[in-house]
Amino acid sequence: MKADQKDIRILVYGALAAFGTYFCMYAFRKPFTVATYENLYFLGIDYKIVLIIAQVVGYMLSKFIGIKMISELKAKSRLPYLLVMVASAELCLILFGLVSSPYNIVFMFFNGLSLGMIWGVVFSYVEGRKTTEILGVILCSSFIVSSGVVKSAGLLVMTRLNVSEFWMPALTGALFLLPFAGFAFMLNRMPAPTLEDKKLRKERLPMTRKDRQKVLANFFFPIIILVFFYVCLTAMRDFRDNFSREIWDAVGYEGDAAIYTLTEIPIAIVVLFAIGLFAFVKNNQKAFVSYHYLLIFGSLAVGVSTLLYQNGVVGPALWMILVGFGLYSCYVPFNCIFFDRMIATFRIKGNSGYLIYIADAFGYLGSMAVLLYKNFSQGTVSWLKFFMNGTYIISAIGSIATVLSLLYFQRKYKNEQQKIENELQIIDP
Repeated sequence: MKADQKDIRILVYGALAAFGTYFCMYAFRKPFTVATYENLYFLGIDYKIVLIIAQVVGYMLSKFIGIKMISELKAKSRLPYLLVMVASAELCLILFGLVSSPYNIVFMFFNGLSLGMIWGVVFSYVEGRKTTEILGVILCSSFIVSSGVVKSAGLLVMTRLNVSEFWMPALTGALFLLPFAGFAFMLNRMPAPTLEDKKLRKERLPMTRKDRQKVLANFFFPIIILVFFYVCLTAMRDFRDNFSREIWDAVGYEGDAAIYTLTEIPIAIVVLFAIGLFAFVKNNQKAFVSYHYLLIFGSLAVGVSTLLYQNGVVGPALWMILVGFGLYSCYVPFNCIFFDRMIATFRIKGNSGYLIYIADAFGYLGSMAVLLYKNFSQGTVSWLKFFMNGTYIISAIGSIATVLSLLYFQRKYKNEQQKIENELQIIDP
């Protein structure tokens, strides 16, 4: 009984610390997207699009760097990484406010570069535990909820405090500096995985270059197709996130600051509950297969909900919630739990951060490509129409890629189990 109570305390403590840390990080990344920066252009391109691209490029580059750094991360380096990266991000936002446009664009690039590895550091505290599903889902729900909350905060800073669009990001971030530091120190005091955790989920270790090459060689095909799906998924999720104001304005919610938060909370609750149930599946292989079914369901939900909206079956608010649910049902597992169970199922030497950052690096490359495509090739298409077309594409790609991945992993697992049985028969004929 005492052991169960201790597990519950660690779970609650870790969930609060991880959620709070990543929630506060979004205050340094997303508030500027609620501004419109009307009538501003750089080289003929909408200024807001340039800012988003600059930040995404920095964020993407940080993810590529993180493939090596996060996979090699040692426990003693976690807290210094978190504090330095957020302090750098806030400094960039201050310089963004100080320097006139368009010269301040460069600081949005460095802001993204500063923040890209925070996810990997935070998740390294919670992976490889018997409660990783619950911790991971709560952590992931932070970026579902926080994006809407910090945008609402940024809009209120502009309207209630009469702060300019250029200083709003820095002021919003400053409000979250102390909370971020507090949660980060809490997270750093979280107990390490127990012997039981290591037995159930495989001990997570820093990886060498040879370790990374071995994982990539053994699972090349599924990594390629899943990363392609994740590229498309990230692009669509980021598009919905970065241009949510334009989409909401187009469907009749112009000037409604609360809508960003009110529509994201139901998504977080449902996704949290659905994926949290996987924590009760002890068998790693069964859980890993079940995640594939969830990805297929989420992919179909994105396309079907848009079809229902276009035919007048559901309203715009419910449509955005359903699309968000479908996107995050796929996005959340990829960000942590899917690869965590993959490592546990196939007893891979290493950590989830390596696979997560491969997916994330190329995912944000896709996000940037979509922004450029929308601006230069589909400039006459409305944000709303472009978004609806994208939901059908992501629905088809996600369904096909996940089915192929499922077939591959089932076959590989069967072959490995057969190999183990054959070896046992040789040892004990």
